[in-house]
Amino acid sequence: MTDLQPIFPLDKPVIIAGPCSAETEEQVMETARGLAANGIKIFRAGIWKPRTKPGGFEGVGEAGLPWLTRVKDETGMRIATEVATRAHVLSAIEAGMDLLWIGARTSANPFAMQEVADAIAESGKDVAVLVKNPVNPDLELWIGALQRIYNAGVRRLGAIHRGFSAYGKHLYRNVPQWRIPIELRRRYPDLPIICDPSHIGGKRELVGPLSQQALDMGFDGLIIESHCNPDCALSDKSQQVTPEVLNYLLDTIVVRDTTASTENLALLRHEIDRIDNDLVELLAKRMEVSRDIGQYKKEHRMPILQAQRYDTILSSRVKQGQQMDMSGEFMRTVFSAIHEESVRQQIEIFNSRI
Repeated sequence: MTDLQPIFPLDKPVIIAGPCSAETEEQVMETARGLAANGIKIFRAGIWKPRTKPGGFEGVGEAGLPWLTRVKDETGMRIATEVATRAHVLSAIEAGMDLLWIGARTSANPFAMQEVADAIAESGKDVAVLVKNPVNPDLELWIGALQRIYNAGVRRLGAIHRGFSAYGKHLYRNVPQWRIPIELRRRYPDLPIICDPSHIGGKRELVGPLSQQALDMGFDGLIIESHCNPDCALSDKSQQVTPEVLNYLLDTIVVRDTTASTENLALLRHEIDRIDNDLVELLAKRMEVSRDIGQYKKEHRMPILQAQRYDTILSSRVKQGQQMDMSGEFMRTVFSAIHEESVRQQIEIFNSRI
């Protein structure tokens, strides 16, 4: 992937915005007019929506393509939608889509990616394509998906980082694992990488901070879900913002003219942030196990505090920390605090009624 071209001749950062799903023509147009009034140049909306389980809203299908065409005609914005099959590709291109993106579920499937790539080649059209990272943190699979599109003749090609699925409770809907898109950038420095803070965060209040974080790390743009009435959205309502809120967020974001040294420092700081998030999640899991232990002790009339086990654990953890170049006093302080919180949580279990 050595002869890539700009996705569009737009100033950076590139901002792509619009609703998760095109629901009605009125909803599409109201959202589009609000975004166009605030200077957004690329409008996105899902026409076909892959759902994890059957029975959910799976999009309006081809009936919604003319709505996006109307957006283009009336606002001048470029238009984009997600494709996952050959039929999607051909219908979207025929309807005049300027940009196609390929979702995380599709990019994880080499057979589906090849079908999409073949359909793009078959169309003979010069269309821009963005490929989201696969649902699982597999950089080689992501690169393979991009290469299939590149081999189909697409040169206006880019990637979307939307985070990775993980089991259990997490701060983010999709764990960012920033080191993966950073490594993608290292291997392919000319490949545009767009961040999807809506799907990473899963909550509208996280869109702004994640957007700033991505731009600080050198991402080329953002793709953000925006809906004229997010609370009534048929899909992903908790992570969508109104055009007015999006405009405010974009006004508050600082686009930094970083040098190589400050960019490297920002990457290191973001790595610290990632590790801190992992620590918080691991501590939460530890406390969950502590509560289970507290329930067991309560049911079997066992004492909460077992001093001999605590002394053994503390001694073991201190030695482990010292072997990893951390001071024994630091390790005693940390694990004493963890033990104190574990005891507090078990006391709450004892004081609660069954």
